[in-house]
Amino acid sequence: MNELFSLAVITGILTSAIRLATPYLFAAVGEAFAQSSGVVNLGVDGIMLVGAFVAFYVTLQTGNLWLAVLAAALVGLLMGLLMSLISVTLKAEQGISGIGLYMFGLGLSSLLFKLLVGTVQTIDGFKVIKIPLLGDIPMIGEIFFQHSLPVYAAFLLVPVAWWFLEKTTWGLKIKAVGQNPAAADSLGVSVDKVRYFSVCLGSVLAGLAGASLSTALVNLFQENLTAGLGFIAVALVYFGGWKPAGILVGALLFSTVNAFQLWMQVLGVNISSDVAVMLPYLLTIAALVFATNRVRQPAALNKPFERGEN
Repeated sequence: MNELFSLAVITGILTSAIRLATPYLFAAVGEAFAQSSGVVNLGVDGIMLVGAFVAFYVTLQTGNLWLAVLAAALVGLLMGLLMSLISVTLKAEQGISGIGLYMFGLGLSSLLFKLLVGTVQTIDGFKVIKIPLLGDIPMIGEIFFQHSLPVYAAFLLVPVAWWFLEKTTWGLKIKAVGQNPAAADSLGVSVDKVRYFSVCLGSVLAGLAGASLSTALVNLFQENLTAGLGFIAVALVYFGGWKPAGILVGALLFSTVNAFQLWMQVLGVNISSDVAVMLPYLLTIAALVFATNRVRQPAALNKPFERGEN
């Protein structure tokens, strides 16, 4: 047990936490865009699964990681358009639509894996890039500055998303539609167009979250690879109060707990592996309870918009 608190292990846990935060950040920041416009997309996990498989398969066949990332983003866009059609145009209940999209993604990724691959195979994913000078700093360099490109991109996404939502016209439109779509519509803002854009952008990022998982973190694909990670990403949006900085804090918290339980198993700590695996999900429940009492969600969240209604 003492090994768990040694400097080497603590460094390893924190380094792993930074890496493991990558898919959380991509998926949760993407979901924040959708929810800020008033649409809850519970299909994030399904989009991640399809994105993860497509990125894995393209890499397996071509060895081109950038083509794999592009393919995952395209798949995310297509699934985002499907979700938008169902929940924005047809105005179906968003929760049920999202669960349906998740089941579709789960089934499609499993079917494609069985038909096209069959057995678990590994690929050559994104390599670690050590940032000059910063990567040589003892302990700090290893934790923060020796990662693959998707890891750096996920953390860069946080300030970019904040800038987009707070400082651009489109960001202000997204927030206006999420708070009061009738008022936004009266000012000439197309509520449906903004919601389509937000859901599709979030879905593209969910596809990239899946790609980061299969090409940068584990370098393989297997059925149900995400294991519910997409639902944790949705919870992180609530935990972070629909703000990228809050989502970053939550993602690091969840990834640290996940890294901690993985290291406990590696070091053979006398604790049931089932209990260890449960820790991130228990934290999800606690975070949702905490967030429910702490923040105020967008007023029009999960509410279809009908012109002429208040």
